[in-house]
Amino acid sequence: MNRRQILTAGAGLMATGAMAKTQNMGLPEAAMMDSAATQAPLHPTSGPDYNPVVTLNGWTLPYRMNGNVKEFHLIAEPVERELADGMTAYLWGYNGQSTGPTIEVVEGDRVRIYVTNKLPEHTTIHWHGMILPSGMDGVGGLSHPGIPPGKTFVYEFDLVKSGTFMYHPHADEMVQMAMGMMGMFVVHPKDPTFMPVDRDFLIMLNAFDIDPGTYIPRVMTMTDFNLWTWNSRMFPDIDPLVVNFGNRVRVRVGNLTMTNHPIHMHGYDFEVTCTDGGWVPPEARWPEVSIDIPVGAMRAYEFDAKYLGDWAIHCHKSHHTMNAMGHDVPNFIGADKRQLTRMIRKHQPEYMPMGSNGMAEMGMMEMELPDNTVPMMTGWGPHGPIEMGGMFSVVKVRKGIGADDYSDPGWYENPPGEQAYEWTGELPEFSSNDSPKTILTKRKA
Repeated sequence: MNRRQILTAGAGLMATGAMAKTQNMGLPEAAMMDSAATQAPLHPTSGPDYNPVVTLNGWTLPYRMNGNVKEFHLIAEPVERELADGMTAYLWGYNGQSTGPTIEVVEGDRVRIYVTNKLPEHTTIHWHGMILPSGMDGVGGLSHPGIPPGKTFVYEFDLVKSGTFMYHPHADEMVQMAMGMMGMFVVHPKDPTFMPVDRDFLIMLNAFDIDPGTYIPRVMTMTDFNLWTWNSRMFPDIDPLVVNFGNRVRVRVGNLTMTNHPIHMHGYDFEVTCTDGGWVPPEARWPEVSIDIPVGAMRAYEFDAKYLGDWAIHCHKSHHTMNAMGHDVPNFIGADKRQLTRMIRKHQPEYMPMGSNGMAEMGMMEMELPDNTVPMMTGWGPHGPIEMGGMFSVVKVRKGIGADDYSDPGWYENPPGEQAYEWTGELPEFSSNDSPKTILTKRKA
């Protein structure tokens, strides 16, 4: 984690009582991040205890104490973000990253958040889903004036409820959010015995429209996004969710894209325990294996890690598990390209026909690509290409994972008898008139 001291302490601050109390200390140090790897969580050093969240391919913003107030410093600025190995995007974000750092506090805390604007236009920050004074809500022109370029504004409020929230601009919102300006805000319960978990993961769903070979998102896109990301990262470069066997695990998912996302996790059922409005009482929770995350909403679910293995977790909209997706690709399934291939190879010997039998072959082939893009289908597992991209990762449940160990344990080795295999014997014959009892007898024979 890189840190830099903002030297212009007090410059351009809003003339508020909060500013007057804190100006003598100057601005809090602005922590910066330039790594796309998941960073270790920040454990509490004072106040109520809690198990800190882990932001996949992200990090948590440090704070300083000023009396009884937790002070943070966010810098809105142009950033470079590695979406995947071989692809970088020129975005707008906070403190060197898009998505921005996670802000993590405790119910009952008072926070003072300095926001310095290094963008070429004004901005604000809306604290999505939070209960706070109207003038701190961050809607430009309504709550307060926009933050001009080069200026710093202060937001200060009490955290009156726990839960999972988000932050994003409410100024030139379509452009600034399409450029990557968003982050998560987690408020832990002040009672450490309420809703405790052993692992607490955080995922922000976001999307971009970036043509292969280019670096800057299109900001006027309404529906045809081609890069679907978690915390501005695409599979196979989204880190796994590493879990110790027996852990109680929470996964918090926020959605600031322009469509809903049905998030599906393999191998488990789970309980939906939190929404934007707060915690779901035990008697009102419902079991799921998929949970739809609406636009502008958050959902959290929990499960007990009692099944060892590598379990996929992904959006169940199939085109959201693809990278650099082209929308005008024709469907050649069933087409006979043999004669065409012979003709083309007379002039281009390396030509490879694709798509006649489906698109799976794209996951195996190392094709030449334009600069600054990634294959539509990519990623390798222990048994071959996984043929996924975009919003996809793996929950890795293992024994012996340390409390603060989130490193990738590698691929799971299935025990004997617990992996599908090729059948080389004769296939059993079942008559359509056989009763279930007869079929069961035949299978045993």
